[in-house]
Amino acid sequence: MSLMRNTLAAGALLGLALLLPSQAHAAAAADKCKFEISGNDLMQYDKQELDVPGGCAQVTITLHHAGKLPAQAMGHNWVLVNSADVVAVANAGLTAGLQNNYLPPGDKRVLASTKVVGGGQTASVTFATSILKKGAAYTFLCTFPGHNALMRGTFKFG
Repeated sequence: MSLMRNTLAAGALLGLALLLPSQAHAAAAADKCKFEISGNDLMQYDKQELDVPGGCAQVTITLHHAGKLPAQAMGHNWVLVNSADVVAVANAGLTAGLQNNYLPPGDKRVLASTKVVGGGQTASVTFATSILKKGAAYTFLCTFPGHNALMRGTFKFG
């Protein structure tokens, strides 16, 4: 009876050992679809490029404001657009105001965006990659007035 119990226990442990690596692999794959980016009081993102694997069904971007100034004085957001729309979206944001996160409500050119955050604050956005085309040109930027000249980068998918 003891031999049978030990054999069953060993089989259960072996099955668990085989299962855990696949769960770890799934978690690691999901982590490749999550990105963190910081903005500071010098109007700079800490990353100039985000490279999203083609296997991501959705992407999460978390923006951290590493500075100390409030959103009204030095707020930042993270906005994803087709590269051809950068200037138009940035200009449209000038008059949208902080209450609208410096984006005109319902602007179809905006593919994804966070709210505007001030020093020490964080905001995230999760969006489906089904809105993106592999290899297409995308740009992320901050639409706070005047920031997009320095705060922009390349977003690559696939």
